[in-house]
Parts: sequence; C-alpha cells; structure tokens
Amino acid sequence: MQFDLFYEIALPPQLALTETQVYHNVIDQAVLGDALGFGCAWFVEHHAMPAYSHCSKPELVLAALSQLTQRIRLGLAIVPLPYHHPIHVAEKIATLDVLSQGRLEAGIGRGFAPAEYALFGREMRDSRALVDEALAIIRASFSGKINHAGSNFEVRDFEVAPRVVQTPHPPLWSAAVSPDSFVRIAEQGLNVLAGPFKPWFMVESDIAAYKKAWRGEQAPRIGMSIALLCLRDGKRAREIAREAFTWFYRELLKTTTPVLEKLYPSYEHFASLGRFRELMRLGINLKFLETFGMAFAGSPAECIAALERYRAAGVTNLLCGIGAGAVEHAIARESMEVIAAEVMPHFTA
Repeated sequence: MQFDLFYEIALPPQLALTETQVYHNVIDQAVLGDALGFGCAWFVEHHAMPAYSHCSKPELVLAALSQLTQRIRLGLAIVPLPYHHPIHVAEKIATLDVLSQGRLEAGIGRGFAPAEYALFGREMRDSRALVDEALAIIRASFSGKINHAGSNFEVRDFEVAPRVVQTPHPPLWSAAVSPDSFVRIAEQGLNVLAGPFKPWFMVESDIAAYKKAWRGEQAPRIGMSIALLCLRDGKRAREIAREAFTWFYRELLKTTTPVLEKLYPSYEHFASLGRFRELMRLGINLKFLETFGMAFAGSPAECIAALERYRAAGVTNLLCGIGAGAVEHAIARESMEVIAAEVMPHFTA
C-alpha cells in the first residue's frame, strides 16, 4: 500500500494563517514528501467553500510542484467535469504531464456541492451525462484527432496540444461515493478514489463491489483518503488531532449538508447517509472518527495496526491528509517524517 499526500488547502481560523502562508506551507510539505518517498501529492478542486478548501486551481499548484520535485507523482483529485469544457480538461492534463515529465495522475468526478453547480450554471440532474460525455472526449484526445457530436459537446477534427507524455495516457481515476458509482467506475476501467464521506464499513463494501465489477486490463488501483497524524508520542498525537480533526470534519459536514438535506436528482444516494449525518451532528470527535475509520492519530505502532484494515480491503493508495490540514506546519512536517521512517516501510515490505 502506497502512502500519498492529500490536500484541501484548508484555512483553519485557529491557526491564524494567511492564504499565502498556507499555500507555501503546503508546497513545502509536498517537496518534503518528494524527499521522504511519499508516492503522490493529490490536490482537490473546490469553489465557494471558505475555510474548508481554498484550492480552486489545483493545476497551478501542480505546475509549480512539477518544477520543484523530482520523483513524487502529482494528482488531480479531482477535476469536477460538469464545471469544465472537456477540451480544457484534456489540455490541462496533457500540459501537466509534459511539465512533470510523465508524473501526472488524473482524477475526474461529478462534484457534490449545489453552490458550485449554481456558480457554473449547471444542473445537478445532468451530472452523470456531462461526466460520461466529457470522459469520452478526454479519452479520445489521447489517441489523436477528436470527432465528437453529443448532447452537450461537439468537437470536429481537433487535436489537443501538447500531447501527453505517458503511454497510452496518464492513469485515470474517478471519485466515488454511492455504491452504484463504484460499480460504474469499475465497468469504465477507471481507478477509484474514495473519500471520508461515510464510515469505513460502507466504503469497504463498496470496494468489494468495485473489485468484482472491474473491467480494466490491469489490476485496479484503489485510493482512500483519511485524516492522519502520526507522532512518536501517541498521546501527544491524539491531543493535537482532537481539535484539528474535529474542526475539519465539522467543516466537511457543512459542505455536504445542502445535498444531504435536499434530494437532488442523480444524488439520491446521499439519503442513505442521513442516519450517519445525524450521528455526526450529535458530536464529531476523535473517538467517533476513529471508530468509523475516517481518521486516526497515534504512535507509529498504533498507526500500523489501525491502517492494516485498508490494505486488507485492497486499498493501494492511502491518501493522507496530514493533521487534516489543520495543524501547525512544523507538526505536519514532523508527522510526515515519522510516517516515512516508521510506518511506510511496514507497508512496502
């Protein structure tokens, strides 16, 4: 199981940092991750989510990192296709692959925030159709000239420049939340990215269904994002994580509440999370998050024991939100160094 880095680029008020400071801290951490042997640095794309995520243009961050790193791969997690023209996305993917000399991991998805859909003039009911058609155009771009006539896009005799470096193209991933999304993604031959939207036991079942439905030529890759803080003193890790993790997951609940409270067409599956949402509202805390497999804090030995569940279920990429992006920069660096020295070797042996 590979250990990756995962960034929302949060701006927790308790840290009293500017956006400039946070961006430079994140870049410094990704450069450190390159030196320590982390596999990939993933960045989200979100809009209109103050505090929770200030990462609106992840491709620019990845472009900067492509020139500051040598080995670590660089991941888009994810590009919400309904907000973008697929030609722009294809050009973005190709340019980043060129700049990074073939180190790009390209994630796509639907997005989940009604405010974002309203901002970009899209309807949530159209999300699946938009994603399927955009994905077809993006895949066609890797092979040469595109000729496509669909319900939402028409492209005639067009070839994307530059061309991707990787053969046949950068690895493609898709975000998934609902059980049927995991199956659809597997049938499309896409690697899957699972997030902290629901308890691990539900995600574990989804992963099993995904593996059973897999139609790709190579073995599937399965990414799981969690909040993680690992320090040599496990008690200290838990004390620091208690406030940081609680803040982050409360902010996450705020971002998902609109789609949970109103059953938007094609997002009805979020209703199945209603009971879990009510539990979160009663009290998000570290014990709650660890019990449901959404986060963990502890010593190296404790982290190894807790993270084994993900490897056993088939997770190939553990996307680590170090300190949930809500701890001091020095502590995040310290945790990364401990993970690299004392946790990662166990999972690569």
